[in-house]
Amino acid sequence: MLDAVPAQPAACGSAPAAPGSVTGERTPPETASPRRRMRPWRLLPTPTGTPFTFAYAAVLVGTSLFVLFAEPGVVASALRGSSTDVAHLAHTPVFVLVASALWIDGGITSPFAIAFLVVLTALERRIGGRRTAGVFVLGHTVATLATEVPVGLSVMAGHLPESSLHRLDYGISFGVAASIGALAGLLSPWPRWVVLAVVGGMLVEDLVEFTDPMTSWGHLMALAIGVGTWPLVRRWRRAPGPSAA
Repeated sequence: MLDAVPAQPAACGSAPAAPGSVTGERTPPETASPRRRMRPWRLLPTPTGTPFTFAYAAVLVGTSLFVLFAEPGVVASALRGSSTDVAHLAHTPVFVLVASALWIDGGITSPFAIAFLVVLTALERRIGGRRTAGVFVLGHTVATLATEVPVGLSVMAGHLPESSLHRLDYGISFGVAASIGALAGLLSPWPRWVVLAVVGGMLVEDLVEFTDPMTSWGHLMALAIGVGTWPLVRRWRRAPGPSAA
């Protein structure tokens, strides 16, 4: 050691600096940023992390089991009573708008059921349960009214038969389509446009097949409604952190 130069800690036998301090070793990457670890189970709803999606999924599982195991006549009656057709919307609009969203058209193995779990879980983790419910209800309600009101007007004008007033219409697909559109606004640019292109392409293909044009138009409108919520969902987005990663 040179004269008049303070002794270095290591040379004096002092203890090494603690990890993470200015003179210590660098913290390992795996402990410095734990939220970057892959956690696939967060793709599914949980009672504490995503209570709205978890509770809603439990209700949908219950109604799906009812459809599978109940008497066919009872099931048909329940579905007719929950239908958002023009006749029901004219008399009990609030009841059928709520009741129709308690069933899955196609069962729990349908694409919209799977999308419901993944999309609503991801959306709720980013904007919260009440706001996710608001996006879902907005898409479900507006798309339903936008497809059924023209049917009623067409019947009044004589362009459609009166049987169109009792068209069976139920399910979660409009709400899920709106949630997909809203979630896309929270993704980075490339995933955002890939999601919209793939989902939009599938919905347009359904419309071209003309199997159920009213429902197909409703799906496209619901997706557009979700896209229209981008300014809101981006404002609502939770600050990044371990619980919102």
